[in-house]
Amino acid sequence: MLTFGVEEEYLLVDPVTGHPVPRSEDVREAAGLGLAATDREVQPELLMAQVEVATPVCLTLEELGGHLVRLRHVVGAAAQRMGCRLAAVAAAPVVDGKPVPITPYPRYLAMRTAAGRLVDEQLINGMHVHVGVPDREVGVAVLNRIRVWLPTLLAMSANSPLANGHDTGFASWRTLVFGRWPVSGPPPRFDGLRDYETRSEALVTAGAALDHGQLYWHARLSDRYPTVEVRCLDVQLRVDDAVLLAGLVRALVATAIREQKDAEPLPSCPGELLQAATWLAARDGLNGMLVAPAGQLSSCGDVLYLLTQHLGPALDALGDAREVDALLHRLLRQGTGAGRQREALAAGGIPAVIDLITTQSLPN
Repeated sequence: MLTFGVEEEYLLVDPVTGHPVPRSEDVREAAGLGLAATDREVQPELLMAQVEVATPVCLTLEELGGHLVRLRHVVGAAAQRMGCRLAAVAAAPVVDGKPVPITPYPRYLAMRTAAGRLVDEQLINGMHVHVGVPDREVGVAVLNRIRVWLPTLLAMSANSPLANGHDTGFASWRTLVFGRWPVSGPPPRFDGLRDYETRSEALVTAGAALDHGQLYWHARLSDRYPTVEVRCLDVQLRVDDAVLLAGLVRALVATAIREQKDAEPLPSCPGELLQAATWLAARDGLNGMLVAPAGQLSSCGDVLYLLTQHLGPALDALGDAREVDALLHRLLRQGTGAGRQREALAAGGIPAVIDLITTQSLPN
């Protein structure tokens, strides 16, 4: 049984205008950390209109979902006491034109010095899934095997179609904004752990990243935990969709470990094709074609079928098959967060979008 956990980033918004509200430290204080949630579970983020939560290490989907519900309620209630609302949305739908202050931590201030305006534009929120691996060598083998599926996961997670009050034309605008950093996008294929560490260190030494935490590949080894960290996902409007994606990521890692032990051939997909597949997934979400792991352009339904076939044995072994299947069918029936935001925009404009993202983010 592989352990796993999730980090989610949220936006704090004005309940009327939807503009980002820079009150993350006030919200963290109002959350009463140490009672319903710990300081480690509710953390500041780069900009002061963002808050991050991190679940404890979990063994089951039910346990993971329970922690996400608890943490969203804690932060959501604290935000309301501070006159704002929590929104589990991956890009700010509207802004008031003024830069949101940076959280005054040395690392974040160094990022502002190094990247200037780019930091001001990081009003984007992701979901990161950590899955425990036996060691870092196995972790690199896992990265080499799961990289071909990351665009599919991105398409399923799309939840950031709007920016500056308008439809961007992309289901995951967050992916485009985040892709401006020097090290981002699909991870390259590595020739073992030594190669991973040598190339990572070279990027930091060259100044492409301040530290290893700024190696923003869509999947990487965590420097803090003995995990593979998948970070291509938009944060999800609903907890159930977050649980679905976390279950799929854990099954991907389990499948990759099994394939490595069985010495199965590595999936082959050139880096430039993976980059193109990522761009297409960010643009279309589940409303277009996807690039299948073998490299051919296919319908979303066909690629998702391949994914479920690929993960079937691992989902069965983990005891997750029934729940993941039900949640996947609901996602296909109701659409991604991007689709629901667009529907709200068409029906009632920005006020309807703000109502959607502030109500669906908090579980009933």
